[in-house]
Amino acid sequence: MTYGVDFDGTLSFGEFPAVGPVNKRLVDFLLRRQMNGDKIILWTCRAGKPLNDAVDFCGRYGLSFDAVNDNLPEIVELYGSNSRKITCDVYIDDRACHVDDYDRFGEVDMDRIESALVRFADRLVKAV
Repeated sequence: MTYGVDFDGTLSFGEFPAVGPVNKRLVDFLLRRQMNGDKIILWTCRAGKPLNDAVDFCGRYGLSFDAVNDNLPEIVELYGSNSRKITCDVYIDDRACHVDDYDRFGEVDMDRIESALVRFADRLVKAV
């Protein structure tokens, strides 16, 4: 399985361009997945020094990536090109909305999303 994971608000609870505090539960989960042979792609808007800082930050917790803002080499080989959209089985991102939400409600349920963001903010406060 391949996981695409965001950095800001997901692996790190800090404010861009800072890094940290770490989302230790997520890092531990991804480390377990890697030990089982799964691949991890860092999928973030960061570039340059902020990107390097994020990669280094994750490395301090033992988390390395099979690709950074890029597809896995085997995917590029399989399809003969490198799409801008990464190919993965699971995207982990603090701003995600699941496709089934459209099916269930006929539109995005903003109240549910706002409630989820409030719960997420509460977790951030407790982590600091």
